Amino acid sequence: MFGFIETFYFVPLNPRVKQYVGEFLGTFFLVLVGTGAIVLNDYTQGRVTHLGISFAFGGVVTAMIYAFGKWSGAHINPAVTIAFWVGRKMETKFVAPYLLFQLLGAFLASIVLKIVFPDNETLGATLPVAGITESAWIEFGLTAFLMLVILVFSSTIEALKPYAAIAIGATVGLEAYFAGPYTGASMNPARSIAPAVFSGQYEGIALYIFATTIGAVLIAYTWNIIIKEA
Repeated sequence: MFGFIETFYFVPLNPRVKQYVGEFLGTFFLVLVGTGAIVLNDYTQGRVTHLGISFAFGGVVTAMIYAFGKWSGAHINPAVTIAFWVGRKMETKFVAPYLLFQLLGAFLASIVLKIVFPDNETLGATLPVAGITESAWIEFGLTAFLMLVILVFSSTIEALKPYAAIAIGATVGLEAYFAGPYTGASMNPARSIAPAVFSGQYEGIALYIFATTIGAVLIAYTWNIIIKEA
């Protein structure tokens, strides 16, 4: 599969098409590898381990940023896309297509996992073990911090940009390790919506859509004010 990506990567494409393909493939692999690790952990009775799942999420985010960052910015996350739009770092005309292709990529990943593991009950869905209110605050905080790291490493200091993928991936992995047992550490509406749709596990789905998006948007809005005033 990665041989296909390597070949496909060098195919001449319209820049706008590359943007959408990058978001589709990036989100596809994020959900496939990340939630797939959760499913495999269930299937192997814990052999992947919680640390392994966290590493899978962090590692795949890092890889996708390196792979598709030049194409689309590798948002691979509707909350990040909306936050960039609010922060005036993205044109309005690109927002809906980005969201669409992110969701399509996530849906395809969950479909693949459903086909391969038809008996798995959750497909790696995020569930609010900590409770709805507590989970909402945790997801808000996790996504706000993630968005802050994204902005710091991608927007301001030129020398830091080559390390953005590593920093962002490490943040995702650490937050997944810290909060995974309590909320699933979504930080990403597409990552939560897709497995919920194909497993029927909708508990707390609204918090995974709104708490994550609000957290990212608040940081982007605040960042925009600070940078303008600086």
